[in-house]
Amino acid sequence: MKYKICGGHKLSGTVNLSGNKNSVFPCFAAALLTSEEVVLENISDLKDTQVLVEILKKLGVRVIQKGSEIKITAYDIKKFSLPGDLMVKLRGSICLVGALLGRLRKVNFYHPGGDVIGRRSIETHLEGFKALGAKLTKNEQRFSLFFEQNKDQKDCEVFLREASVTATENLILVSVLGKKTIILRNCAKEPHIVDLCKMLTCMGAKIEGIGGETLVICGVENLRGTRFKIGADYIELGTYIVAGAITGGEIKIQGIRELFLDPILEPMKSFGIQITRQDNEITVHPSKLHSVSKLMTNIWPGFPTDLMSVAIVLATQAKGVTLCHDWMYEGRMFFTDKLITMGAKITLCDPHRVLVSGPSRLRGRILATPDIRAGMALVMAALAAKGKSIINQAELIERGYEDVVGKLTSIGADIERVDV
Repeated sequence: MKYKICGGHKLSGTVNLSGNKNSVFPCFAAALLTSEEVVLENISDLKDTQVLVEILKKLGVRVIQKGSEIKITAYDIKKFSLPGDLMVKLRGSICLVGALLGRLRKVNFYHPGGDVIGRRSIETHLEGFKALGAKLTKNEQRFSLFFEQNKDQKDCEVFLREASVTATENLILVSVLGKKTIILRNCAKEPHIVDLCKMLTCMGAKIEGIGGETLVICGVENLRGTRFKIGADYIELGTYIVAGAITGGEIKIQGIRELFLDPILEPMKSFGIQITRQDNEITVHPSKLHSVSKLMTNIWPGFPTDLMSVAIVLATQAKGVTLCHDWMYEGRMFFTDKLITMGAKITLCDPHRVLVSGPSRLRGRILATPDIRAGMALVMAALAAKGKSIINQAELIERGYEDVVGKLTSIGADIERVDV
C-alpha cells in the first residue's frame, strides 16, 4: 500500500486525537488478569491492535470489537504459550508475558519483533522476573518462565537496571496478583504506564506511587472487570503540531484531556511554534521557525524518542542549524538519507546524531517507509515539499497512526491511499 501526496498546501482545520497506541498493549494484557469482562474505550483502529486481538483469540480469550470499544473476557485462558509467528510482529506483545505469568504462573514466549530501529533487549524484563522468584529456561529464541508450586511468597524489592517502559509494565502486571508486597524502583513514567496503573487500580489492584519512579504494589487475591478509557496519543499530538508548523497553517488539535504536555510543547515552542491551549484542545498558529542548538530525546518526562523523526523534518524548515540527538536507538537516524534526496541539508554525525541546516526547499520523491515513525516523518516532509511524492510500504505507518489519510485530508492535505 502507498500514499500519493501532492505537497505545498497550507493545512488548516481540526484534528481529533486517537487513543494512545502504546497504552493498548499493557491494557490488553491487564485484561488477562481477571476472569470478568473488561471494556476498553478509545482504542485506535491500527494494524498492531488487530494483531494483538488475534493473539488473545489464540489464547482462548473472548474479544468483541465495536468501533473504538473492545470487550475482553479471559474467563478461561486455554494456552500459556504465546504464538511466535505473531509475537515477532509486535514489540509490545512482550507485555502479555507478565500478565500470563501473573495469572497462570507460567508462560512460554518468543523474542518480540517490531520496528528495526536498533537493538531492543529484553534482558531487563528477564532480570526483573527472576528477581521476583521466577525460573527461566531458554532454547534459542524461545523462553519459558514459571513460579515453583507451593513455594513461600516473600516480599521483595526490584531495581530496574534501566527505566524500560515495557519492562516496567511487565513487572507491574506480574506483581498485582498474589500475597506479597513488591517495591519496584527506577520505573519508567510514560503516560501509558500511568494508564496501566489507573486501569489496574479500577480492577482492584493496590498500587502506590503512580506516575513516579518508585511503585509499591500490595498483591491481591483477585481482580475484577472494569470499564476504562485509554488516554490520548501524545505522539500523534506532536506529529500534527509539526504538520501545522511546517505548512504554515492553523490547526486545532482536540481530545488532549488531562495529558501532561510540557515534554512535547516546550521543545516545539523552542523552534518558534506558536501554540495556545484551552480546555480540551490546543491551537497551532502560523509561525516563523528557527533552529534550536540541540534537541535530545530522553526518558519521560523528556522529549519522546518516537517524536524525533518528525522533529528532524521540523528542523529542516527552521532557520539555522539544529543538532538532533537520540541516544536510545542506533537506527533512528538512518532514514535521513531519504530526506537528503528530497533536498534536506542533513549531516549524519554518527548513528545517534544528525546536524540539520534549514530552511530547506524540499522536493517530492518516491520513497519507502523504513519504520512507523520514520514513515510518518516522510509523510510530513512530503506535505511540505514542492511537487508529488509517493510513500511506499505505508502499511507500516498504519501500525501506529489511525486514519492518516482521513485526518490529513480533513485539514486540507492532498493525499491519496492506494492499495497495491
